Amino acid sequence: MPGLVEADDHRLYALKWVGAAQGRKALVAEVLAGELGRRLGLPVPELVTVDLDPVLARSEPDQQVQDQMRASGGTNLGMAFVSGAFNFDPLCFEVEPELAGQVLWFDALIGNVDRSWRNPNLLVATGGLRLIDHGASLIFHHHWAGAAGWIRRPYDAGDHALLRARPDVAAADKLLAPLAEEALAGAVAQIPEVWLADEPGFDSPDAVRAAYLDQLTARLAGPRDWLPEVSG
Repeated sequence: MPGLVEADDHRLYALKWVGAAQGRKALVAEVLAGELGRRLGLPVPELVTVDLDPVLARSEPDQQVQDQMRASGGTNLGMAFVSGAFNFDPLCFEVEPELAGQVLWFDALIGNVDRSWRNPNLLVATGGLRLIDHGASLIFHHHWAGAAGWIRRPYDAGDHALLRARPDVAAADKLLAPLAEEALAGAVAQIPEVWLADEPGFDSPDAVRAAYLDQLTARLAGPRDWLPEVSG
């Protein structure tokens, strides 16, 4: 249950709690995937860190939200609120094959399992499509000991929300693969250190960052037979 907050910059953000049941790794995935997408030119809303004082829970009438706030003191994640947005429906909105291919390519790289037609995690607003909610990607970080097996894992696009748009994955690969090589390090660097501290099996947050970078660099290096074959 994200919250809508106004931060000290007087802007509205959808706040994702570090104390939520999904844990801090969902926020790590949000930042790494979201910042990578932005660097690839994809329409991901701006991400910021939000420092939350849990004392604010005292004025919150909803008990569930109170509990989230009390458990989430410190660094949380804010996504810029998209005003006037509609939830994407593949039967109602058209997307160009080029953009659809880029989104599908991006989802395949990060292993995003949460972009189905049932729950597309796409918004439509002024200016077009917006990509949101990437916390279910990068699932390898839930079991680092077996992470190497994920590198070549094929991406199942069978119920992807943009299949009806005839995504041009081949064109996306030519465009985005070189950009991703340069973008990965910058995206990994944006993960707040506090969310990487005390990760079992690692000596430091920098070591965790290096593991994310190695994992995604190896997947990107190919062969990229994990990309789905999509018929036009």
